[in-house]
Amino acid sequence: MGTHDQPSIPSRRRCDQLWHRLNCVSNKHFKRAYVFLLTGFRHPHNLARPSTYRDDADVGSIYLIRHGQASFGADDYDVLSLIGIRQAEVLGRHLADLGLSFDRCLAGDLRRQQDTALTALQQCSAAGLSIPKLETDAAFNEFDADAIIRALLPGLLPEEPEALHILRNAAQNRGEFQRLFALIIERWLSGKHDTPELESWQGFVARVEGGLQRILEQADNSQKIAVFTSGGTITALLHLITRIPAREAFELNWQIVNTSLNQLKFRGREVALATFNSQAHLQLMKAPELITFR
Repeated sequence: MGTHDQPSIPSRRRCDQLWHRLNCVSNKHFKRAYVFLLTGFRHPHNLARPSTYRDDADVGSIYLIRHGQASFGADDYDVLSLIGIRQAEVLGRHLADLGLSFDRCLAGDLRRQQDTALTALQQCSAAGLSIPKLETDAAFNEFDADAIIRALLPGLLPEEPEALHILRNAAQNRGEFQRLFALIIERWLSGKHDTPELESWQGFVARVEGGLQRILEQADNSQKIAVFTSGGTITALLHLITRIPAREAFELNWQIVNTSLNQLKFRGREVALATFNSQAHLQLMKAPELITFR
């Protein structure tokens, strides 16, 4: 099931405030970045020292790329829509125009992530760029939204008696679906409703952290690495790297556009956020239908 719909105007205003905070956290040269040191993450009161990088000579990049639009409201959400395929093609041509050649390309094992990667990389290859083999790491899978809804919806029904009807007809009730889904996610983030069979928020973050750690262990500081993933995974990494609280991170999550580019820079195990939710490749098409959030 999809994770979010077109955000409301108040939500956008709140996002602008949060993004201003993130801009204070990271800039082109990391001069004022809060740096996330994986080996010290479990000691949250020991903030790593701000980076003093002066140039990109010894800095690698990880590009977190959200999948194209999936099939919200269909029997199988995990299939790119026609718009999603077009978004991936536009992304690939944009990467080729930038001459952005990747040393490694990874994706989660979800179909929408894999197909976004393959479609975009085909465009890069057609433009003459050398493309590495696509690797799969399930650590970059999205959280299981359907499982979370099934587990946590019953506790919400006394307050939201129409929730079941709305969720069963999500495509016809997008605004109400998003409102209810945000409430369910808030319950999930709290950790107060965890069950043994459900991946908790903390478990999800630990899974994503493990994927990032594996990348860093195998990388050198000159590499450019693409990771085709999902909005929740990007949110977990924002939470880890910038230390933004989980609830505020999810307010940003609702704004992440399909096939947007999010750049991390790293040196060794130090990682900082460089860019968030870049969608220039879609905006340049001057086709509003390409700006989607599911």
